[in-house]
Amino acid sequence: MDLKEISNFITISAETLNIKKWDFGASFSNDFSVQVDKGIAKQLKASQKQVLTLRVWNNENLVGITTTSDLSENGLKKALYQANLASDYGNKNELTDFSPLAKDPIKKIKEFKRSPAGIKKLLETLRIAENELLNKHSAIKTIPYNGLSESFFKRIYANSDGAQRSYEKSQAAIYLYARAEENNRKPRSSGSVKIGYGLEDIDINSCIEEAAEKTISHLNYKAIETGKYKICFSPESFLTLINAFSSMFNARSIIDGVSISNKDSIGDMIANPLLNIFDDGLHEKNISSAPFDGEGTPTQKLCLINNGKLENFIHSESTARIFKTKPTGHAGLGSKVSVSTDWLVVERSENLSKHNYLNHKDYLGEYIYIEELNAIHAGVKASQGSFSLPFDGWFYKGGKRISIEAATVAGDLKILLKDIINIEKKQYLTTSGISPHIWVKELSITGDA
Repeated sequence: MDLKEISNFITISAETLNIKKWDFGASFSNDFSVQVDKGIAKQLKASQKQVLTLRVWNNENLVGITTTSDLSENGLKKALYQANLASDYGNKNELTDFSPLAKDPIKKIKEFKRSPAGIKKLLETLRIAENELLNKHSAIKTIPYNGLSESFFKRIYANSDGAQRSYEKSQAAIYLYARAEENNRKPRSSGSVKIGYGLEDIDINSCIEEAAEKTISHLNYKAIETGKYKICFSPESFLTLINAFSSMFNARSIIDGVSISNKDSIGDMIANPLLNIFDDGLHEKNISSAPFDGEGTPTQKLCLINNGKLENFIHSESTARIFKTKPTGHAGLGSKVSVSTDWLVVERSENLSKHNYLNHKDYLGEYIYIEELNAIHAGVKASQGSFSLPFDGWFYKGGKRISIEAATVAGDLKILLKDIINIEKKQYLTTSGISPHIWVKELSITGDA
């Protein structure tokens, strides 16, 4: 698991095989997780994983790639040999190279690494949490989905040009999803997720309280009529929607023709000027922050939307070369490198914000509050911008709210972003980023009434 040792093994083996150019990324992890069912252990799992992805360039600069879990000197030599053979079938139409930033200084992050709590402690903690949640209300009959886990991992990257990077971290998470049932009423469900660097960092009580409050608040529900309504997105639901359409920022998706953006979209006004969105993988609140991506490019804060204008795309080495720019630190590792966003921060543009006439806590008008969007993979057409998604939420009128029995929200992201009518000032931390509440002029709602 030592970066220098693995690099030395690969360097020696590459020389014997006459391989001059290579790079690799490796991951090592120890994972522990538990699930319970009314106090009885449902699943106890512990695993140790190590995987190394190796790329080799041949004399024609074509790339071959292989993956191995055998990190012995002999195992790495076999992997080099296999990757070298695969390079004969590399993609001639799109060449890949080392990131030009792979040896640039990286921002030092705090390597929070807690000590393992162990399966026994995890099980005991989850049993108590499940029991407390069951006792929060007589209607809560089961906690069908629950889990408590901790992971300890190390990531490394190196190449034949002398780049070497590594970092270590730990992470723990709990999720509790309750199901409430009442006579002659449909079951209602909701939950909560909390994460931390270790078990001692997780606010388990707030997870219990949030799961209970959400579930109980949906017991008094009512069907809603189909129509167009003013919408307030919760921070979680708006981030879910933006992440579902993150291909609009993705240079790889643009090249592949599966994005609503194109190569010339930079500078286009795509949203209300109130909207700013950043991708900030190194944000101090991001538990999963990593100082470099799969190609060794340093992670950076990148402005995606600035005062409503599309400001940047996210790039790997190959897409950056095609677009004649620099990699942004969002790449995976492969022969055809994937690109993805890290951690989104949504905020209101202060220099343009002269009003704040909508606030979900005191607005007395009629609107729908979307708490959580569901069935994302089935209801989103990312290449077209359209979506039709079931959601959990409330109908508000005169300051009073009632849970919506079942409904679907549909629209077009390009229209939605321009129809934003207010972005509240206060931001909220979620597991996938930071966002305030977002108000939209209107969206189509299909209800059961």
